[in-house]
Amino acid sequence: MGCFPCSGESSINKKHYKKRKNINSNNRSERDDDHAETPPDTPQLSQHKLVKEEPKVVSHSAVENASLRSNSFWETGNSRARKFTFAELVAATENFKAEYFLGEGGFGKVYKGHLKDTDEIVAIKQLDQNGCQGYREFIIEVVTLCNAEHPNLVKLIGYCAEKEQRLLVYEYMPLGSLEDHLHGRRRNGKVLDWNTRMKIAAGAANGLEYLHNKMKPPVIYRDLKCSNILLGEGYHPKLSDFGLAKVGPSGDQTHVSTRVMGTYGYCAPDYAMTGQLTFKSDIYSFGVVLLEIITGRRAYDPVSEQKLVEWARPLFKDRKKFPQMVDPRLEGRYPMRGLYQALAIAAMCIQEQPNMRPLVVDLVKALNYLASQAYNPTQDHGSIQDNGRSHSSRLLKRVVEEKCTSGYGNERTKIE
Repeated sequence: MGCFPCSGESSINKKHYKKRKNINSNNRSERDDDHAETPPDTPQLSQHKLVKEEPKVVSHSAVENASLRSNSFWETGNSRARKFTFAELVAATENFKAEYFLGEGGFGKVYKGHLKDTDEIVAIKQLDQNGCQGYREFIIEVVTLCNAEHPNLVKLIGYCAEKEQRLLVYEYMPLGSLEDHLHGRRRNGKVLDWNTRMKIAAGAANGLEYLHNKMKPPVIYRDLKCSNILLGEGYHPKLSDFGLAKVGPSGDQTHVSTRVMGTYGYCAPDYAMTGQLTFKSDIYSFGVVLLEIITGRRAYDPVSEQKLVEWARPLFKDRKKFPQMVDPRLEGRYPMRGLYQALAIAAMCIQEQPNMRPLVVDLVKALNYLASQAYNPTQDHGSIQDNGRSHSSRLLKRVVEEKCTSGYGNERTKIE
């Protein structure tokens, strides 16, 4: 699978991209910050350490400056992650048997495995030596997940760093990725109903809030997309794949300067054009994911060569066109008011100006409320059932309207 740079609204070299039309649109961008090839229209960016390392917390900057092929990092050990031998993982996958193959991404191939000593079913990712991601992304993923614990983040069970072998062992997520259900191999199976879609969106937002507000130091995800939202039993969502994560700015700092990396269609235009990475960059990516959840469309359509945001922009100007944005597979089974509210949240997340995007805490409040309202298809499509809850949609309306200006015209996105 190939790699290409993330780009903003107008900075992509279309001829360069068309040569790569056979590449899946969810592929990674450049391999790492030191070895990434800068696209012709992306400015050269200086790199410097912006965040001081807190006591007892491993910073990504320290990891990035380490010798990635050295075993010294692994010898330190970590109580939250088990160190596997390569032989153990060969046995768990029966020598990476073809029938255990689950998928392939920028990191490499993923296999289902069985740990005989604990009787656990796991997912095992094996680093492709020629792939888009390298040792740096591998180490950052281990560091991030070893310091994280949240029900909406995938659990890292362990890793293998034996000679040149690099493998990651995760909890197994039986329902695959959100992308599988919206666009991929599970698309022709059970259609995700409205309630499930809002539950997934709210869970993903909660995982993002943990990274931004509760991790120490706080982390910018930088690769939020449908293929990185995995689904467990009951469609419980968990964020995964943290190889591109960066420690966020702190104190008086407003951003982290870095090479532009990410997935085409999800990158915030301000980050793509300047290389200035902020927490609001993740909010933009979340807005694109939320649009995918609502519309069933891809972040980037390789056939029309159009981004989802570009497609949605004119429709946001007219509330009468909102029903045209809904995934047709829902066949009208959604609450009209809930649709307006969800689209308003998405609209404020994809503002071109980062300061107009909401804080993740407000995003969580709004989506938790939407997810708590059970939609009954037999009821009026214009309503959301409150189930006797004491709070009302006024909470959602306040959270959204305080933060939301549509940006696609002069009129305010109204929530009713």
